[in-house]
Amino acid sequence: MRFGKKTAFAALVAASALVMAGCAGSGDVIEEGGGAEGGSGDGEMYIALVSKGFQHQFWQAVKTGAEQKAEELGVRITFEGPAAETEIAQQLEMLTSAIDKNPDAIAYAALDPEACVAPLDKAKSKDIPVVYFDAPCNGDVGLSLAATDSKVAGALAAEHMAELIGGEGEVGIVGHSQINSTGVERRDGFVEKIESDYPDIEIVDIQYGDGDHLKSADIAKAMIAAHPDLKGIYGTNEGSAIGVVNAANELGLEKGKIKIVGFDSGAAQINAIKDGTMAGAITQDPIGIGAQVVQAAYDAANGESVEEFYDTGSYWYDADNMEDEKIAAVLYE
Repeated sequence: MRFGKKTAFAALVAASALVMAGCAGSGDVIEEGGGAEGGSGDGEMYIALVSKGFQHQFWQAVKTGAEQKAEELGVRITFEGPAAETEIAQQLEMLTSAIDKNPDAIAYAALDPEACVAPLDKAKSKDIPVVYFDAPCNGDVGLSLAATDSKVAGALAAEHMAELIGGEGEVGIVGHSQINSTGVERRDGFVEKIESDYPDIEIVDIQYGDGDHLKSADIAKAMIAAHPDLKGIYGTNEGSAIGVVNAANELGLEKGKIKIVGFDSGAAQINAIKDGTMAGAITQDPIGIGAQVVQAAYDAANGESVEEFYDTGSYWYDADNMEDEKIAAVLYE
């Protein structure tokens, strides 16, 4: 299914302003590897969410948004994901298990857009509505996608990188995936913007660390050694960006010598921006994503129409604006 570019409901943008102060839904929430029976038999709606993982604070924020919306709607949800975003087989097992429980709807964030096609065809054969969040599966099963427009976000990162390095010089990219759509689109949005608007900037290397901060740190150190004139590095998710920050610290580089632009939020990136190691980052609205996908699943389960694409937005933040009300509302620690 092709997902168009329609904006999310304004109410959900406002919902992201809710602080993640331990707010939890009233329903059961099953975390990594957990399991729960399907419907309770008392008519309560049950929605199964399978995410990409739990190791990043981004997914905990998505979970918070999902819980808040589930409590508001009076539905029961489960929210689970593999320990790491490289564990595609484990995620598919969770998806299959969720389908076998016959939920009223399934919300899914695809790690591998091809591997999920067959399981979701089974969901379709059982008349279980499927909606996506963060990244879709290929095929024609999904009814809706709640996500950041990742190409727009990547281009935003490129604009700020260009400004930071004065519109010229060498930069590199430490990506988190060559497979799932967020990794591909955040990379391509950045690359295409640099190539179209900044002819004096050269992207000298693109490597992939699977979102693992240790692997990403090793990649960044090798990249810096191979390109002594490197002016900036862009990390395409939380783990990638922290890996680059750790590399700079381990090499003893002067803060700001290499302009580091990250993606997502979390305490480690916020602290790195505050101390000057990282220049800034792109944040999403994970609480809004979680809320929107539960709303879409609820609507689909009730036979109501849903939008193909809910763009929940992306924002640049740095030391100068992270205290602004609008930006603070979409930062998560």
